[in-house]
Amino acid sequence: MKDLTTGKEAKLIIRFATPMLLGNIFQQLYNIVDSIIVGNVLGKQALAAVGASFPVIFVVISLLIGVASGTTIVIAQYFGARRLEQVKKAMDTFYIFAFFASLVMSALGIYFSEDLFSLLRLPAEVLPQAKTYLHIILAGIIVFFGLNGTNAILRGLGDSRTPLFFQIGATLGNIGLDLLFVMVFHWGIAGAAIATVLAQGIALIVAIWYLNKYHKLIRISLFGMKFDREIFRKSIRIGLPTGLQQTFVALGLMALMGIVNTFGTDVIAAYSVAGRIDSLVQLPAMNFAAALATFVGQNLGAGKPERVKHGLIATLLMSSAISLTITLLVQLFPSQLMGLFTKDASVIAIGRQYLVIVSMFYIIFSAMFSINGVMRGAGDTLVPMFITLVALWVIRIPSAWLLSRHMGVIGIWWSVPLGMSTGFILSFLYYLTGRYRNKVVVRKEEPRLRPDNGTSSGEG
Repeated sequence: MKDLTTGKEAKLIIRFATPMLLGNIFQQLYNIVDSIIVGNVLGKQALAAVGASFPVIFVVISLLIGVASGTTIVIAQYFGARRLEQVKKAMDTFYIFAFFASLVMSALGIYFSEDLFSLLRLPAEVLPQAKTYLHIILAGIIVFFGLNGTNAILRGLGDSRTPLFFQIGATLGNIGLDLLFVMVFHWGIAGAAIATVLAQGIALIVAIWYLNKYHKLIRISLFGMKFDREIFRKSIRIGLPTGLQQTFVALGLMALMGIVNTFGTDVIAAYSVAGRIDSLVQLPAMNFAAALATFVGQNLGAGKPERVKHGLIATLLMSSAISLTITLLVQLFPSQLMGLFTKDASVIAIGRQYLVIVSMFYIIFSAMFSINGVMRGAGDTLVPMFITLVALWVIRIPSAWLLSRHMGVIGIWWSVPLGMSTGFILSFLYYLTGRYRNKVVVRKEEPRLRPDNGTSSGEG
């Protein structure tokens, strides 16, 4: 556990962000390894199937991700206020919610998968493999939330190192199982999906054993957990806007996928690969922002708002320097990056166009995420939700449709920086108002709650 309320802001944030960044790089390697092996062994149709499945998976998990993020902020603020009993209750509440919610969302996703793919106008030659991959991933979504929820809780407590080890183990396991199931057993695209679920399940079992044995606060057990409705209400208050934002973002990605799908299998495969690269290179900005959110949550919970501005400036400088470096590398080697996933010349050429255009705006993306990290750390998630929805649904999707009619597929690629720039401008203008400071849900001076003071709990 790490106290982020004392010490030099830049040093604290970079030390906290680095293990988290490494952990998320390894997490992204799940998708990257799947795509590299699928693209090189099974071909571009299988590669397109994996890419087409992602927006559907995102729709299923997006609301749960939002609630998890709300719980993380509540835990960070309780920990900053040194209210450890409430920290334990918040963890119990999250695990109970995640268990039942993931079962429901998994069942719904599998049941409606074919309808969703039809809505996306997925080409017929890609559909069978896409369904196979999606069904296996959704069947194992409960272990995804178990592992990633545990990692999110640890980060809320200021511990970004332990999740790194869990994620490294899961990723290495996934790589080994991918090679075994796809290249040795020849299970096809089903093998790639089974490898991902099995690797996460094994990592979750190891995480539960380790934390129950060695951690001071976290005890994961199906028995003895209690669901606290007041803490859940606070988590929902913070997390629901983020969850709704993620849901509408996921639906937006589905809408964009529907536009991409009209251009055929080569474009779908190229968009899939470019998206994987995009997700990886944007990780530094996203993880610095996540570290900043925990930093802000702890400091506002501890009654130290003056440290927030210094933390934001430090984060902007660090993430911008990294973003400019990554932009240079992507601009110099776009074809080589695409070539890791496929040898198909048409797919490489199309993906190269995407990377050259979008990478010029990575610094805008990093600045937007840093500013939103301050607002989320304070518990102000409603306004960022609306900003994201405006950037996606008012700017990016309509411009993707309109520009693609006149410019072809390259018009879809230009819609990405248009959406990013809009989100940055609106986020920066809202940050200047300072209204996010009024959204803190836990303060140090708030009286300590007793178990019998009206907080409702039930057996989980």
